Amino acid sequence: MTERIVVVAGALVHEGRLLAARRSAPPELAGRWELPGGKVEPGETPGPALVRELREELGVETEPLERVPGEWPLNPGYVLVVWAARLRAGSAAPRPLQDHDELRWLTPEEIWDVDWLDQDVPAVKDVLPLLGPPRG
Repeated sequence: MTERIVVVAGALVHEGRLLAARRSAPPELAGRWELPGGKVEPGETPGPALVRELREELGVETEPLERVPGEWPLNPGYVLVVWAARLRAGSAAPRPLQDHDELRWLTPEEIWDVDWLDQDVPAVKDVLPLLGPPRG
């Protein structure tokens, strides 16, 4: 049996908006959007891994809130899990530091205005209720 590698992504929600990050690498993913995050390292659990990844990729301090139910297959042997998270009080504003060249805070009405990575689409659909009802 092969080891399953968990990739944790953050559904970073602030004031009814979801943070999307545009990939700058690798070339086959560049220009497409994702929920930011990364691999859970050996000996690490998903919550602390998410905090570390968002600090490294976005320069922010976050607090994981709850796991979004479900998991989504990535490359063979990899699985994506998503946690709802929020910025900690006093955290800097997110900025693209690693693997991304642009960030956008998306309202529920804007959520499909970006070209999400295929593997993130089902997760984003499941995260949408965290943003509350669309503004009218």
